[in-house]
Parts: sequence; C-alpha cells; structure tokens
Amino acid sequence: MDPQLTAYLDAARPRQVDELMAWLRIPSISTLAAHKDDVMAAAVWLRDHLQSIGLEHVTLIDSGTQPMVYADWLHAGPDKPTVLIYGHFDVQPVDPLDLWQSPPFAPEVRGDNLYARGASDDKGQTFVHIKAVEALLRTTGRLPVNVKFLIEGEEESGSRTISAYVPQHAAQLAADAVVVSDTHIIAPDQPVILYGLRGIWVAEITVTGPAHDLHSGNFGGTIHNANQALAEILAALHDRDGRVTVPGFYDQVRVLSPEERAVLAQVPYGEAQVLADSGAPALYGEPEFTPVERIGARPTLEINGMWGGFIEPGFKTVIPSQAHAKISCRLVPYQDPARIEELVTAYLHQLTPPTVTIDVRGRRGAPAFLTPYDAPPIQAAARAYRQVFGNDPVFTLEGGGIPIVNVFQSVLNAPIVLMGFGLPDDNLHAPNEKFHLPCFYKGIRTSVAFLHEMAQL
Repeated sequence: MDPQLTAYLDAARPRQVDELMAWLRIPSISTLAAHKDDVMAAAVWLRDHLQSIGLEHVTLIDSGTQPMVYADWLHAGPDKPTVLIYGHFDVQPVDPLDLWQSPPFAPEVRGDNLYARGASDDKGQTFVHIKAVEALLRTTGRLPVNVKFLIEGEEESGSRTISAYVPQHAAQLAADAVVVSDTHIIAPDQPVILYGLRGIWVAEITVTGPAHDLHSGNFGGTIHNANQALAEILAALHDRDGRVTVPGFYDQVRVLSPEERAVLAQVPYGEAQVLADSGAPALYGEPEFTPVERIGARPTLEINGMWGGFIEPGFKTVIPSQAHAKISCRLVPYQDPARIEELVTAYLHQLTPPTVTIDVRGRRGAPAFLTPYDAPPIQAAARAYRQVFGNDPVFTLEGGGIPIVNVFQSVLNAPIVLMGFGLPDDNLHAPNEKFHLPCFYKGIRTSVAFLHEMAQL
C-alpha cells in the first residue's frame, strides 16, 4: 500500500472511530414506528457525511416508508469498472435492555471492541467502505474505479423500498460488481468470502380440535387434544437423522460437486466449533454432510415456535381448542419458495388426522442466492483480503439470507461480492453488539485494496 495512504489511515483511526460513534448514537430502529424520525436522522447524517468526503450526486431518497441514500464518484473513466456498494443504517430493537453492559446507543470502546447497536450490523461494516473511499480521495484526489453507494434504512424490516427502487433505476445503478459487507469472517486473521446464501419460506400453522376449550376431566380420552395433535404432526416432518420427510422437498436441491465439497472442506469450522458456539450437547442433522455443508448447502425445516392451551403460572386442566406453531424452511439453490409452500402445505394436510383440522398460512419467501466463486470480482476480493490479512480467504456458503442480493443479481446481472468484516461473536441482533476495531481498520485497508484490484480487471 502507498506509504502516504498508510500514514493517512494510521493517523485517521481516532477520528474514524469518533465519526462512527456519532452515527451509532442515532437509534435508527426501523421496525418500531416510534423511531421513524431516528431512521430519517441517520439518513440525514449519512447524506451530510458523504457530501463532506467528496462524493457527488448525494441524494436522500424519501419514499414515504424508510429513506435511502445514494452517492457516487464516476470520474475513473468509461474504461474502468464500476463498483456499487450496498449497506444499511437501520438497526434491530435492543431488548432485553437489562442485559446490555453499556447503553446500546451510547457507543463505548472496551478493549479492542466498540459496543453499540449497529456497530457490526451494519453501520460499522458500511462505514468501512465510506472511509476507504474518503482515504483515497484525501490522499490521491481520485478513485481507481467508478464507485456508487446505495445505503438503505429498511433492511431490518423487509427492504421493501429498495426492492422496488432497484428495478426502476437499473441504469443509474449499473455496475460491474456489487459489494455487500453485512456478513462475518471466521477470526480476526481468517477472512471469508461467501458465494451463496440460503433462501427462506415461513408459515404459521393452526390446529383446531373442539369448538372451545374443554374440561379435561369431562372430555379427556374422547377428544383429540390440539396440542398433542400439533406435536404429532410436527414430529412427523423429520426422520431420526433430521432429514425432512416432506415428499419432493429435496427434488430441486443443487447437488454439490466433488470440487465444491473440496472447497468447502477448507473452511475451518467443524463439530467442535458448532458445539462451542451453540452450547448444544451434540450435533444433529444429515450425517452424510459436514457441518459447513449442512449450514450452507442443505435445506432445513425448523419449528420456530409452538403455543396452545394454558401456559400461565399454576394449572388449568383444559383440552385446548387450538394449538399454533411457526415454521420456516431455509432453502438452497434451486428450490422455489412457492413450490416448497405447496409441498409442505400438502404434506401437513396429509398428516392431519380427522380428529382435528389444520390451517397453514404462508407468509413470505425468498430464493437462495449463488454466485460463482471464481468470478473475477470475487477473486479480486480474495487478493485484497490476502494483502491485508496475510491469509487466503476461504470460500463458503452461509445459512442465513440477505434478500436484496437476489434483486441486485437479477436486475443488474453483476457478481455480488460478500465481503464481511464482522466476527461470529459480534452479538448481532442481541445485547452487547460489538465491532472488533482491528477488523474495522483492516476492513478499510481491504476495501482500498479491492478497489485497486478491480481497476486491473
């Protein structure tokens, strides 16, 4: 890295952290209506900051729901690639508040970590790229590639606005690569590049028995308990090894090649790490697949919640009229969420005995995301990671999802580069969320290196 740029980044560290802390102080919780003005305040702060570092066409896009901010610098020339950088500035709620060691919107540095809601998800990781662009503009007056930013305030509540905006503004957003930093690496010295994310389908189930709750002494043994019926139905959705028993569930699942399994085998995450991170006593799931393959390359059907009958303190001996459950399916390429809804719904009805009725209400679905790990922009990211972290990144698939990447991929037809800088223990969506500051500083340098690597493509 250029000595002048290195010296600038070293000297800028305290200011960069102070600026990030100022942004983190804004409680931009998009899922709570009471914080709508705070989400807008975070957008205004971002707009003003992007203008101050020399970006152009900086625009606050107020859609009427939650805002977005666009900015660009397009002077590298038509012969140079264009990079679109995505992030989000809205954050999750902070409950339970009493588990925070410091107030969630009073950022605090303890040791090498910066604690605040949004520190890693996703203000801190978005700020990595903003500071990289600033450093290049301040030290060289230009960027090696054309750069566009599109940063939203609605990711934690559905990304509805941006999902409609991208197709309508495809020409404005056209790029040769889309960079998303809303993921994590394995360790401070071991970078990771994700080349696929699972999709999702969710539903709520209601099982109904009698017309109303019944006295268990008067009707027990003659009426099928709705709780029991629901438990029996749900228990039949898996075999003893955790395979989903829904007929046709695996028909569209992408088969891993031996070459890809070899790539995934390089990820240093196995049984010991899963048990340590989860606190579970033993592994569960398809035994013929490794933990990494189960997490990213295999679909699941999870029971996320169950309730019914009397659950308050004490006892009320009733046979409940209804029992409820929430389920979700994590989907892999090339599973179609609509097809999965048909299959699961039909099987649930098939499993339902004549003693009860069942209602299945699918809520939403999103397909899985996959991009070739040998795509030139992804290999450029790998070289950038290697320069800064000193280690080659491993390539892996992630179990969660970022629905907007499917929109970017389908509309812009550009490789999606998932460059994470968080850590697995950053407590995303939980109390005491943090960002490891050495990862923040390395992230800025990696972003700089990536833009230079992209310029060579």
